[in-house]
Amino acid sequence: MQKVEEIAETEVFDQSLYMPGISVDCVIFGYQERELKILVSKFKNTNLYALPGGFIKKNEDADEAALRVLSERTGLKNIFLNQFYTFGEKSRANPEPMKLVMQANEVLFDDTHWMLQRFISIGYYALINYTRAEPKPDYFSESCSWYELDELPEMMQDHNIIVKKALESLRRNIDRKFIGTNLLQDQFTMGDIQKLHETILGEKLNRTAFHRKMLNSGLLKRVGKKKTGGSHRAPYLYVFHSDDE
Repeated sequence: MQKVEEIAETEVFDQSLYMPGISVDCVIFGYQERELKILVSKFKNTNLYALPGGFIKKNEDADEAALRVLSERTGLKNIFLNQFYTFGEKSRANPEPMKLVMQANEVLFDDTHWMLQRFISIGYYALINYTRAEPKPDYFSESCSWYELDELPEMMQDHNIIVKKALESLRRNIDRKFIGTNLLQDQFTMGDIQKLHETILGEKLNRTAFHRKMLNSGLLKRVGKKKTGGSHRAPYLYVFHSDDE
């Protein structure tokens, strides 16, 4: 009987399982206490870094492939996922980084190998509390680790550009409910959600104006006061309105 590792290795190289010329790349945003981080893989025996990603199996939708990659890399299920851009620039035809990865893993190949061909990549971003994740590297990688936004390594191909595009999309959607519901606790204070917005936007927000904006948005429902155990006035707790309210 084949070991799990042997089965996984066989699937990695079996071209017949995958859609030709198309892949997914995932920007996994992790947030906790004013820190926004991104999950990055480092390839074995190289100095090459990349976003978590993979090929799309013939029996999968693109979204299913991205969810599979996210689950394999983080150990989490039911992760929020948003498709934000398709990357098809002709510069993606550069096979040299993947050649280095395959050589480092002692993979036999020639210049016609399917993994060295040009791939169009569908970009997704995911939102999680990074303290809940258990990052796990894929077959080609030696590590899968969190990096702060301003400390990202230079990554292969266009992956730094993919991160930039994902962050732009996240900032454009900052007022959408799905941002907070996936990055905050079930109940939160107005200060918590302001910290989240400031971290994503990279700027300080006026407290009074922000609170007024959120209260007028119709997104929040007040549920009580936070127990502090001190003499200071306890802040109100909020939840997001459910879709059926």
